[in-house]
Amino acid sequence: MTEIKDTSTLKRELSLLDATLIVAGSMIGSGIFIVSADITRHIGSAGWLIAVWVIGGFMTLAAALSYGELSGMYPKAGGQYTYLKEAYNPLVAFVYGWSLFAVIQTGTIAAVGVSFSKFLAYLIPSVSEDLVLFQIGSFKISPAQTLAIVLIFFLTYINTKGLRGGKFIQTTFTITKIVSILALIVFGLIYGSKAILNANWHDAWHIKQLTASGAVINYQTFPSLLGALAAAMVGSVMAYEAWNNVTFIAGEITNPKRNIGLSLLLGTVIVTVLYVLLNLMFTNVLTVQEIIGANKDRVGLAASNAIFGSSGTLIISLMILIATFGCNNGLIISGARVYYSMAKDGLFFKQAANLNKKAIPEITLWLQAIMASILCLSGKYGDLLDMITFIAVIFYVFTIAGIFILRKKQPDVERPYKAFGYPIIPIIYIILGLAFCTLLIIYKPMFTWPGLGIAGLGIPLYFLTSRSNKEN
Repeated sequence: MTEIKDTSTLKRELSLLDATLIVAGSMIGSGIFIVSADITRHIGSAGWLIAVWVIGGFMTLAAALSYGELSGMYPKAGGQYTYLKEAYNPLVAFVYGWSLFAVIQTGTIAAVGVSFSKFLAYLIPSVSEDLVLFQIGSFKISPAQTLAIVLIFFLTYINTKGLRGGKFIQTTFTITKIVSILALIVFGLIYGSKAILNANWHDAWHIKQLTASGAVINYQTFPSLLGALAAAMVGSVMAYEAWNNVTFIAGEITNPKRNIGLSLLLGTVIVTVLYVLLNLMFTNVLTVQEIIGANKDRVGLAASNAIFGSSGTLIISLMILIATFGCNNGLIISGARVYYSMAKDGLFFKQAANLNKKAIPEITLWLQAIMASILCLSGKYGDLLDMITFIAVIFYVFTIAGIFILRKKQPDVERPYKAFGYPIIPIIYIILGLAFCTLLIIYKPMFTWPGLGIAGLGIPLYFLTSRSNKEN
């Protein structure tokens, strides 16, 4: 007799290891090899470069530990969307889901896809972003954009065929990139220059602005210094982004009340340690001026060349190809589950609430791929990443504040794991998150206000969607 498989619900096939690798794999992309240049331009010293990465890691870990309580209370698909709905109302949850679909998740997928193409161009110059494959008037499409779209659709296709294929890719590529980064760190620390290290750490705690020409600009007021620190933090927060993606796939994790919170802790600790060590290695092989002067901000490439010579380009390109491939796979797996949960609540396309014969939300996977591809073609993926950081932190603050609300609103709901350091750690994150966003609004309005506009567009869309569902 043929066994009839139930495809009406998501299947719990992801172990603690799988979940941890999704956390780490979704975070580690190309950003860690690039953003240290811009961070250093704003703060101008090796000590504060490391401090920025430590602060970003602390914020991420504080948020992850807080999310552990929420993941134990609501161990089902949707994650952060579900937490916001329970703590506040469907409107707040929808605005988050809309922002995720419009820019946060899809914009990150697009940017990571294009980064894959950019570094592949070192090996295959014909896929460079500087070439034009197709043009109509001022609208141009590069081979890099086209390849990014092909990559997105390929990974999406793999993930529509069942969780096993996506899980295999995530496990293989994440372990490979962690081992590769550790190897790069070890070589850099062993074969670095003591003279460079001493020069970088001689005046390590003087915050200043540095220019590519070597000019030093001191910050004259305390508010301007805080603004510079917030601007520097954008890069680190962006590089840590996507740590929460594992909550989106809670409906497919075994023993979710235990494993989601534990995977958040393990994954964020692993990545924080890797990021801090990698930047310590950068200061061991490159001067501060070389870090900010890296060609197209590719600090990882400059460091690899300093360590390995001419073969460094090949080594770092392969590492980043592995990192971005695995990163995009994790983002693609996770994001689609949020839109599936929204559809189940009647807040997304009705057909998106269906699963395919492999118990996979195939429709939301393809809709996500299409939206990410549109953003690839827009050529605005760099600007989108700036907006993503701002919007994402706002929703992290809302979600963590939701812990306090839910302890009053739903005191009797089982909490197999309680937020570590409650209420101190959650409050510290809320204060840091609000300070970060406030300083960005003041000192970086060019992407904060557009980001708020995109999120705000979700409000009228919510009422239109709700009215349409009531009529149907």
